[in-house]
Amino acid sequence: MAVYVDDMQAPFGNMIMCHMWADSDDELLAMVDKIGVQRKWIQGHPTLSFGKHKRASWVHFDIAQSKRAQAVKHGAIETDRVGPMEHTAKLMIAKGKEIGNADLVAWGEKKLAMVSDYRASRNG
Repeated sequence: MAVYVDDMQAPFGNMIMCHMWADSDDELLAMVDKIGVQRKWIQGHPTLSFGKHKRASWVHFDIAQSKRAQAVKHGAIETDRVGPMEHTAKLMIAKGKEIGNADLVAWGEKKLAMVSDYRASRNG
């Protein structure tokens, strides 16, 4: 189980933001408590998110770079800009296998292939 931060750098007011997500809600919430991010800013959670944040496609927080540094200090794993896509693809595959939905598994595998192709093009 792990918490992840990507290397996205999106301006928001006077801050530069990135994403933070985890293998479980408990891990994610424990990390935001450690680094001082308010839980109310969770996105994509069916019960904890509010307003437009509820419609996010995956459970995560947008955090400032200063909070990212703290998360890494507390053990978060650094990943690239396609880390969230890789994470959601793995969730899709697991869910598809759990419920016996081959189309969901195939879509997740297609997304993982896209991640692999992107990374190969950046490192090649």
